[in-house]
Amino acid sequence: MDFVIRRATAEEYDTLGEITAQAYLRDGLLDFGESDSYLDELRDVAKRAAAAEVLVAAADGLVLGGVTFVPSGGPMADIAGPGEAEILMLAVAREARGRGAGEALVRACVDRARAMPGCTGVVLSSQAAMHTAHRLYGRLGFVRTPDRDWNPAPELDDIMLLTYELTL
Repeated sequence: MDFVIRRATAEEYDTLGEITAQAYLRDGLLDFGESDSYLDELRDVAKRAAAAEVLVAAADGLVLGGVTFVPSGGPMADIAGPGEAEILMLAVAREARGRGAGEALVRACVDRARAMPGCTGVVLSSQAAMHTAHRLYGRLGFVRTPDRDWNPAPELDDIMLLTYELTL
């Protein structure tokens, strides 16, 4: 591993926001492309860092990717219940993929959850098209929880997020 996992610094927020936005755009994960309102959320790392822990994979002074870790009971949680931590917005820059940064970021979140008293699991939501991420989650022991699948934009019928859980 030629990178480190650590908390994002304020100076890195714009870079990580753009990496996250571009990962979603280039992978075709935004229904409305450049005009998708979710792009603002993806780019707003400062907002996430104020309410959760934002981690980055970094090497040689460059941010390769990042993830948002929401501790149990955190205000950014979408699906986490009592005693569950949540992972949001995992993204790795296209040119940095295949180096294990995504896996290291997820493992860092799991390690943080295990260190939290009373935390019994880690949950996350994923789009159906995120096949590489699904394989990663499976390798790390996450299982699908179809009963928790949800639509983040109820006004749009065709958006459904798949959910995964790792019991600690």
